[in-house]
Amino acid sequence: MSAPKSALDAALLAAHAAGDKERIAQIYAKAADDMDAASAAFYLTHAYVFALDAGLPEAETYRRALVELGAEPTG
Repeated sequence: MSAPKSALDAALLAAHAAGDKERIAQIYAKAADDMDAASAAFYLTHAYVFALDAGLPEAETYRRALVELGAEPTG
């Protein structure tokens, strides 16, 4: 994982408390780096959902990454 779990948890809690969906999506996407496929899919799914909710263009990037991992259908 790119950051210690406690740092990840703290960052997510702060972003949630602030209601900053863009930051939440970014944190989840960053957490997916350097993880096995199943863990990366878990974090990218969260990044994707928050990016969609916030209307961020990065949502498509996260979706493509999920497709590449086999965690999102292509159709």
